[in-house]
Amino acid sequence: MSRRRLGWALLLVAVAGAGLAGCSTIGYYAQSLGGHLDIMRRARPVDDWLADGATPAKLRERLKLSQEIRDFAVKELKLPDNRSYRSYADLQRNAVVWNVVATPELSLELKRWCFPVVGCVGYRGYFDRKPADALAEDLKAEKFDVNVYGVPAYSTLGWTNWLGGDPLLNTFIDWPEAQLARLIFHELAHQVAYAAGDTTFNESFATAVERLGGERWRQHRALSDVDDAAFERRRADFRLLSARTRASLEALYKSDVSDELKRQRKAEIFAGMRAELARLKTEAWGGYAGYDAWAQRANNASLGVQAAYDELVPAFEKLFEREGRDFARLHAEAKRLAALPHDQRRDTLAAISR
Repeated sequence: MSRRRLGWALLLVAVAGAGLAGCSTIGYYAQSLGGHLDIMRRARPVDDWLADGATPAKLRERLKLSQEIRDFAVKELKLPDNRSYRSYADLQRNAVVWNVVATPELSLELKRWCFPVVGCVGYRGYFDRKPADALAEDLKAEKFDVNVYGVPAYSTLGWTNWLGGDPLLNTFIDWPEAQLARLIFHELAHQVAYAAGDTTFNESFATAVERLGGERWRQHRALSDVDDAAFERRRADFRLLSARTRASLEALYKSDVSDELKRQRKAEIFAGMRAELARLKTEAWGGYAGYDAWAQRANNASLGVQAAYDELVPAFEKLFEREGRDFARLHAEAKRLAALPHDQRRDTLAAISR
């Protein structure tokens, strides 16, 4: 490949990697390219880390575990067998990308950014927090609800396997075992099926694979139900509360009442949601504070992006059952659906859900 073609290939990969969000500005493309290449430069094969006597014992054990998870993903979940998650990089920060999401003041519809190949998406990613915050301030000045959040991992959809693939990162390598497995399964699922411009389809499919594969991993390892069950219970409670809140807000925003009254009711709905989260924390979660920061900054944008990860998951879980709980058949159907026009894809999934 010529140097020029290599540069354009890396550019597309880097832009896709930065949260799969982009625009036409040279500055944005430059930070995407530079950020991704920096990660690739830092990454070393897991075998090299294991052979290095300076590698800390804890990291050594986590890397060994990651490779067991990676092998399981191929053998049992029929996920891609390639170079992704066979290397590791320490970024010396707590997030790999910071995503910016925004909605109008009285809507849950995410603002979308578009660029060639990967289509339009409802978030825009940065490898540095400062420009993400700067964009957020600009959007707030335009009266958008805005949220900036750190992302522990992202997928380049398999496009970088010739460069070494997506690496394991310090941003998630120390997660509890079951959560580490689910994250790896989720990111690998993005390499199986991708529908350009349909974030909800892509994230819901990956989330379904994450949950289904995570349960199979837990059984394979005979992991204790106690901690993982508590984690799943909290996530289920949070998803239900988020869904109820979104439903209430959607009904409000579609109503004929004045904007002034909508703003008042919006504040009341969010206050009720925060109160319910506080109650769950005290009465059901044993004081677990993991959702405190989210609750403090929650707005339309927070709920809008949350929906992308949850909305179609039940349909994919039913599809998995329909396909005999066979991951290869699930992946084949997901690829087929990804190739359909958007409306036909959604209609098909809606029919599966019924």
